Amino acid sequence: MMKKVISASRRTDLVAFFPEWLSSAMKTEKALVYGPSAHTYLVNLSPAVVHTVVLWSKNFSNLIENKYNLLNHIKKYDQLYLHFCITGLGGSLIECGVPPSSIALSQLEPLLKIVGKARRISIRFDPVVYWKDHGKIKTNLYFFEKLAPLVKDFGIKDIRISFAQWYRKAKIRAKRQNFTYVDPSYEEKKKDARYLAGIARDNGLNLFSCSQDFLSEVPGISPSSCIDGFLLQSLHPARDHVSQRKDKTQRKECRCTESIDIGSYTQACPHCCLYCYANPKI
Repeated sequence: MMKKVISASRRTDLVAFFPEWLSSAMKTEKALVYGPSAHTYLVNLSPAVVHTVVLWSKNFSNLIENKYNLLNHIKKYDQLYLHFCITGLGGSLIECGVPPSSIALSQLEPLLKIVGKARRISIRFDPVVYWKDHGKIKTNLYFFEKLAPLVKDFGIKDIRISFAQWYRKAKIRAKRQNFTYVDPSYEEKKKDARYLAGIARDNGLNLFSCSQDFLSEVPGISPSSCIDGFLLQSLHPARDHVSQRKDKTQRKECRCTESIDIGSYTQACPHCCLYCYANPKI
């Protein structure tokens, strides 16, 4: 039977805020998940059936410090792949529960030692946000000039980007916080994407757009498979096969291959990012 990819998690930051739960799930090799629409399911996490564990986080300190033996329990799996979100907005009103970028960047070296290969880390400059402050437009776009060469120095190649999508719940949240977001036109976003693509090219980085196909019209930007069965298979120590079929549970423009997510929306993330589409409590 083909092994499966475990995603932990698109729905919440398990590593940063639920490390005890995640460690317990890895230890007992099973996870009870409260999925969308009140659907619950039990996931078998036996190393015999798991191809790769994909962790998504804005703060990997609990993994690095082996809190609740999290690192020890994850080490029994064949492969670990990391999505590390660094936007330059940590500690601001927009990402009030996220560590400053200086702390996030200091985690790259120990993370490389944990995963073994730089290709097993993807940096997410995601999302790019625009807002109005005292009549002036501000953005984290230009933080990429600092981020790109630092990422390059660690041998990491893959960067994933998107522009903030202001869903209804995020708009209500922004209004409650007196935050005046700005949503530029597609043409303005493509112009700024060309700027990002130029920096990525100068630093030898691969730039991918996450679920925003219009960005792939910009030279130097490819549509992303954030969970990429082909890549994970090529990086796997034994080159074990894994599904390369599109994950039908994801958005139309998402090119991710099949995985099983073990996070629950009931595990509300205290990062409190204003633009978040997942958190039901902010």
